[in-house]
Amino acid sequence: MTNKSVCFTFLVFVLLSYSGHVFAQRAYLIFTGDGQQVDFDQVIRKTNDKSHVFFGELHNNPISHWLQLELTHALFDDHGERLVIGTEMFEADNQLLIDEYFADQISQKNFEEETRLWKNYKTDYKPILEFAKKNKLKLIATNVPRRYANMVYHKGLAVLSEFTDEAKSYMAPLPIEIDTTQVSYQEITQMVEGHQGKNMMEAQAIKDATMAHFILENSTRKTIFLHLNGSYHSDRKEGVVNFLSRDIPLRKILTITTVSQDNIDQLDEKNHQLADFIIVVDSSMTKTH
Repeated sequence: MTNKSVCFTFLVFVLLSYSGHVFAQRAYLIFTGDGQQVDFDQVIRKTNDKSHVFFGELHNNPISHWLQLELTHALFDDHGERLVIGTEMFEADNQLLIDEYFADQISQKNFEEETRLWKNYKTDYKPILEFAKKNKLKLIATNVPRRYANMVYHKGLAVLSEFTDEAKSYMAPLPIEIDTTQVSYQEITQMVEGHQGKNMMEAQAIKDATMAHFILENSTRKTIFLHLNGSYHSDRKEGVVNFLSRDIPLRKILTITTVSQDNIDQLDEKNHQLADFIIVVDSSMTKTH
């Protein structure tokens, strides 16, 4: 870790001026799943015997994105080209564009125009992608193309059997066995009453299963795989982690999540055990979009 990382990753001090007074406010703290406060270096040390690390983000939270980049740097320092990065933010049918861009076969302009980039790409994901490109790391587009998830939402998982073999190459192998007892899936189902609730769960499951599929497909005994995703996809070691753990032992998987609290001095009870490490960000933190 650099001096910069050590100084800033545990406590961020935001200088605020009001009526001529300047004061410092902590922007975030890090806790274990049972609420013990730790620093960022302890998180890094816990990755040493892991094969897969999940960083669950709040998509519009700058602390999430900054620490993802810091974690990427730290893992690269420790593991070099063994590091593989996967992201929910790129869909599997964009992998060719990523590979061509990393091989300097297409320009940055064409890459960014032709890839379905999230609106916060330039501020939040581009730094990691460019770091991977510069250091010749593999970056994997793990998510299912949104058009297929949308069809599942409207018609259920059975609709996927109607697609071509090429289309199916961008998703997890069918059929998909869903663990419906997961808290996250039960919550999703309850959001919408009736049959549409079941479809909503299945649409989430095709995303989770596909991400797990491409993570596994790009993992070896020598790699350490860092996956970036919305926290909901890996909280409680459900979602993507649930699918991946059918092939990878849970003891080899480390999870990190991000939550927002009005008071960051201790971990709220509702946020206990969401992950191995929980980044608690002050709810007043500005958003990236």
